[in-house]
Amino acid sequence: QVQVVESGGGLVEAGGSLRLSCAASGRSFSSYCVAWFRQVPGSEREFVAAISRSGGSKNYADSAKGRFTISRDNGKNTLSLQMNRLAPEDTAVYYCAAGAAYCSTGPGIYSYWGQGTQVTVSS
Repeated sequence: QVQVVESGGGLVEAGGSLRLSCAASGRSFSSYCVAWFRQVPGSEREFVAAISRSGGSKNYADSAKGRFTISRDNGKNTLSLQMNRLAPEDTAVYYCAAGAAYCSTGPGIYSYWGQGTQVTVSS
């Protein structure tokens, strides 16, 4: 069993930066692919970025490429998302997802989810 808790969301002006963090409990954190998703009201949960168990492989949504960086620290059971050059369309609730045996852009294979952290980007 893994529990994940996100932090770091907030209000930022367009062009600014935020760093999201995800703290995971459980000794099996390093056994899973972990990812970030985001969701706006009325829309489906959208893939943002994923990172493999070792951290050696990363995958980004087109909207995140070149602006966002995903990283993990297996020794500390943490996942991070550095978001730069934020735009109003990045406004969403961001979720940390864990528990996937392999990385995927689909949310269905991730077993553990946090409660989400709100990111609001003003224009």
